[in-house]
Amino acid sequence: MTGFIWADLRRHRIGALAVIILVALATALSVAVTLQERALRLGSARAADKFDLVIGAAASETQLVLSSVFLQPSPLPLVSGAVLHKLSQDPRVAFAAPVGFGDSYQDYLIIGTTTQAVHAFSPNLKNGRVFTRAGEAVVGALVQIKDETPIVPMHGNAHEGGHHHEEIRYTIVGRMEPTGSAWDRAILVPVGTVWQMHGMEPAGAKPSSLGVGAAHDHAHVDPESAIDETFTAATPDVPAILVKPRSIADAYKLRQEYRGNGTVAVFPAEVLTSLYATLGDAKTVLLLIATGTQALIAAALIFVTLVHMTQRRKQIGALRALGVSKPVVFTLVWAEIMLLLLAGIFGGLLLGYGGAVVLSGIMTRSSGIVLPVEFDMADVHFVLILCGIAGLMGLIPGFSAYRQSPASALRS
Repeated sequence: MTGFIWADLRRHRIGALAVIILVALATALSVAVTLQERALRLGSARAADKFDLVIGAAASETQLVLSSVFLQPSPLPLVSGAVLHKLSQDPRVAFAAPVGFGDSYQDYLIIGTTTQAVHAFSPNLKNGRVFTRAGEAVVGALVQIKDETPIVPMHGNAHEGGHHHEEIRYTIVGRMEPTGSAWDRAILVPVGTVWQMHGMEPAGAKPSSLGVGAAHDHAHVDPESAIDETFTAATPDVPAILVKPRSIADAYKLRQEYRGNGTVAVFPAEVLTSLYATLGDAKTVLLLIATGTQALIAAALIFVTLVHMTQRRKQIGALRALGVSKPVVFTLVWAEIMLLLLAGIFGGLLLGYGGAVVLSGIMTRSSGIVLPVEFDMADVHFVLILCGIAGLMGLIPGFSAYRQSPASALRS
């Protein structure tokens, strides 16, 4: 029986290959959508693990998280430096690290922050040390810049009228371990240097001071000057503050305390939950499209299979005339169709997985966020359902062959 099936497939190899490709493409679409959506959820959740609480000025919580956690450039209203000072003195806070945006080098954002934030992201640096002077920088694991290259920051970008800051040239003194977050593609520098370079005087920095491409006064910075990470009530305003509470209870108390009076405090995981819901809606739409595509392909395959069976009436009639029983003919036809469909399904699994891996790799290189492509039990159930549907589809030509009369088949 096996030899007959393989011989028949070789004789009709072009049609068999077409069936396999159609099934593989339909399966790959569903698999790729499912795996990529899961990779986005897992990757973004893991990237946000190091961020317990983010505090900013009263505005969009989603934009605050996207800008501070995922480093998506966007002008944010500034929160008062007095809030940073208050948090740094709060016994419930392990540390409060400001985040200053606005500058870049090549395709990498330059983020002003503190040594505590660097240690939080990478307790053990891959090499080097943290910055201790105004002109020093620590880079993320995916920053492709040689350590000896002087970094001249650009305010904004060239497409939006940005300009270089010749007042300072940063020197790379350390490189972080991979974190799986967007901060792997960031250049971290002392926040005090960012304030000084942009001419931000204590107590009352203008909201436009860190806007992309905004005009502001420049001030020369001595790159050898020691950094000062002491924050006072006169500290310049900042776009966001990363807060590390000492306990879970402290985290909830701080979140409640700073929701109002011009500030907003968010748990990044809560914001991600709402984003996942939106992402889930998009996934549903894509899966409906994929399901419709599969239904159309299934109908086409049934039609092609029935036409193929019509063309093979004499072959089946000859088998019956030679004494092959109806159950054997049914099994031959069903097994051949099932083999083609299973080859397409498992080929689609490989194709969908490969597509998701390639897409995740591209997104990781551009964003720094590691997107893990993983199968789980839901995928096993999906494959079993597909195999069951394939088995049912194989019954149609099988029953057609079973009911066929040898005499009528040979006369056709």
